[in-house]
Amino acid sequence: MVVVVVLIVDFVRRHPYWSATLVLVAVASVVALLSVRARQRERQRAEQAERDRAVAVTDTMTGAEFEQWFARLLEASEFRHVHVRGGSGDRGADVTATAPDGRRVVVQCKRQSLTNRVGSAAIQRFAGTCREVHGGELCMIVTNGFFTAGDGVRLAQQLGIVLVDRGLLETWAWTGTPPSSLLGR
Repeated sequence: MVVVVVLIVDFVRRHPYWSATLVLVAVASVVALLSVRARQRERQRAEQAERDRAVAVTDTMTGAEFEQWFARLLEASEFRHVHVRGGSGDRGADVTATAPDGRRVVVQCKRQSLTNRVGSAAIQRFAGTCREVHGGELCMIVTNGFFTAGDGVRLAQQLGIVLVDRGLLETWAWTGTPPSSLLGR
């Protein structure tokens, strides 16, 4: 190692212009490489965002993939501190975030087949944990499908739980603007 350093120092002393040229070429190469990688990452993010605009992509996802997809949608909609918490033991909080207005958001994601609806039992379970266990100020159940009409929907309205079904989710994904019920309007 010492021999290499001595050789480099000797070369720099005898050839200062070549040394400077080699350093400039090396720095320019590194900058060019970093620039290309940054453009590739940005292009990949843009392509992912374009794919994410179509709710139909969620129909073939797993539940965990749907949670990640929804987390990206929240981030794109200016929600901050977005964390995917899903999995066993999540106690109903698949995604947590901070809304643009500062409220703590707790989300239960329900990836469903189009023929299977989210029912009253799922709404009741989430109602029991969102605020008391997770400290949610804005509680939301999101599905790529639909909710069953009836008691569960009425209970959600009564408890201030926002239900986002496929129609609302599709509009949100396409426009990047959350439903007005999430914005306090």
